[in-house]
Amino acid sequence: EKDHPEILRQLELYGLLYEETFKRLPKALQVHSGTGDIIELPYDGGSTALALMEDIANLKTAENEMYSPVGWSKCGGCPFKNHCWPIAEKNRDVSLVPGIDQNLVLALRERGIRTIEDLLSNFDEDKLSGFKRPWGSRMQRVGRKAASIIRLAQAMSQRKEILIEPPSLPDNPNYVMFDLEGLPPQLDELEKIYLWGVQVYGEKMSDFMPALAGFGEEGDKEGWEQFLKNAATIFTEYGELPFVHWHHYERVKIDLYLRRYGDREGIAERVKKNLLDLLPITQRSIALPLPSYSLKVIEKYVGFKRTLDEYRGDTAIARYIEAVETEDAKKREEIMEGILEYNKEDLEATWAVLKWLRSKAT
Repeated sequence: EKDHPEILRQLELYGLLYEETFKRLPKALQVHSGTGDIIELPYDGGSTALALMEDIANLKTAENEMYSPVGWSKCGGCPFKNHCWPIAEKNRDVSLVPGIDQNLVLALRERGIRTIEDLLSNFDEDKLSGFKRPWGSRMQRVGRKAASIIRLAQAMSQRKEILIEPPSLPDNPNYVMFDLEGLPPQLDELEKIYLWGVQVYGEKMSDFMPALAGFGEEGDKEGWEQFLKNAATIFTEYGELPFVHWHHYERVKIDLYLRRYGDREGIAERVKKNLLDLLPITQRSIALPLPSYSLKVIEKYVGFKRTLDEYRGDTAIARYIEAVETEDAKKREEIMEGILEYNKEDLEATWAVLKWLRSKAT
């Protein structure tokens, strides 16, 4: 104590600090989830976090990267996609085949099946149909998905499309392209469609007819009612004709708004009866040498080129939220003009894919 009074004093301070720290340990650990719920997690003094950090450090210093299957939806917003995806393409990884889920990829790898060509060399439709992979707490056969997986693998291996059957499409001189832009419920108090985009293409093309939700309290309803007016105008001028869209989003949201605001003149019900979803038609008709059947992948395949390459669905959402929050009227107008252009290009892309499908129907 006489020789090292300063060290002793510091040790006493550290002891007090240590004791005070333990007095202030959190009573609970809570997380605000994306659904808006407060979820309580057990607090273990940080040992789990330290173990996770150790795992991360081990992964970063390992000679070989840990394998994880790629997937179009899984990797879409991942910042590491530009790293992982080219490796998967170079290796002809079996996870690139649409319809192969992550558990199936890992089960195939356990059998030594790593590439698209490995899959085709070792399996036909019957063998793959009976192959089992983990599914929840049990093992499940691939079943009827096998036929589609084998065809898609063949298309990717041959690097060319395979026509399964001519696309079944209504023969009309005109078609309405139909696309929505909306906010998911976790980003807004009300699950909201802020843009209902329609435009007639074909022999008698119409102007672009967007219906924008207003920014006031009744704005959501105003957007819906303007969409119904636009649809009624189309029916009056063209009669019954297909409302062409991609995937089921448009049908689901029409049902949502029917429940929310009603349909006094029956226009929404007429739209529903005329909906034409191109995605299942494309999937039934053509096996494509592509990792995804998303519109943005197929539109490029058929030669459509966008002018707004920087825009995506999540970009439009972010920009719309910016428009809602700004008090600068000029800035809001500029943002909404960009979103309208993006939606218009979605309609043009859908028309390009429809024309391509019609060329396969003959």
